[in-house]
Amino acid sequence: METELIERVQRAIASRTPLCIQAGGGKAFYGRACRGEPLEVSGHRGDIRYEPSELVLTARAGTPLAEIEALLAANNQMLPFEPPHFSPHATLGGMVAAGLSGPRRPWGGSVRDAVLGVKLLNGRGEVLRLGGQVMKNVAGYDLSRLMVGALGTLGVLLEVSVKVLPRPAEEITLAFEMDATHAAACLIEWGRRPLPLSATLFHDGRLLVRLSGSAQGVRAARAAMGGEETDHAIWAGAREQTLPFFQTGAPLWRVSLPAAAPALPGEGLSEWGGALRWIASDQPAATIRHQAAAVGGHATLFRGHDGHGEVFHPLPPALLALHRRVKQAFDPHGIFNPGRLYQGL
Repeated sequence: METELIERVQRAIASRTPLCIQAGGGKAFYGRACRGEPLEVSGHRGDIRYEPSELVLTARAGTPLAEIEALLAANNQMLPFEPPHFSPHATLGGMVAAGLSGPRRPWGGSVRDAVLGVKLLNGRGEVLRLGGQVMKNVAGYDLSRLMVGALGTLGVLLEVSVKVLPRPAEEITLAFEMDATHAAACLIEWGRRPLPLSATLFHDGRLLVRLSGSAQGVRAARAAMGGEETDHAIWAGAREQTLPFFQTGAPLWRVSLPAAAPALPGEGLSEWGGALRWIASDQPAATIRHQAAAVGGHATLFRGHDGHGEVFHPLPPALLALHRRVKQAFDPHGIFNPGRLYQGL
């Protein structure tokens, strides 16, 4: 299928026809609307190269994420950033293009941290290999990681290499009943200590904390922290946004803040030790973004938008100019997912 994709892109370049890259479709809601002819890439899948002892997996970008995670689980390994799927058809390439990480992100790293290399079809119809397939590949600029979160605006991902990690020997989830102020203080205090934290969630007067690591380390942390053990299912619900909080139908805002920042008006749920806040609100976009910026953060309209206004936090002029230069370098004719990130990109 790679040859077919190259030929299709070369025809689009010649005719200056915009293309909208699509695969599993589970994250189609994320970002601005794309205008152009569909370029289906989910068929470019398989060819998985995986050696558990090397902690690296390489596969074609259309490979289902569920297939990759099942293979890793069979070898007692995992993707360290716990990516959301939002669809049973989620793909490896879609995971990289969206760049979204789940509850484990502050402790296991982000998608960008784990990407070692990519094979990319650019806007000149050329196939590029960026990065590599080993963890110590440090030569030159790390262009492969530019693809993480680019939402397909820089090219078509053909292949991805990612770092994987062993699954923890033991995990438990603790629940605490407390108000937001007390929860924030506890999270700051626990964050300063050598505790095996791997996820946190605060909602409606209840703080949940997941501990992951060696059996001895988890037991020692459990004794030091207190709380009551509870079900692990909450983490899949937070990752896939199936919890009742996410089902209100109101526009959903994803707000990144310093962990110690105060709660924002309308804030309903927080993760990542307080660094990720979720707001379900009909407040004007300018109001929410101003409130986030005032405490050193930024806000993304994650769900509930029409796809035409600005979804991501507006960029300063200098940073927007840099984005334009990167786009020009990879996709000089602007054929890939035009406008998906920002208008004009």
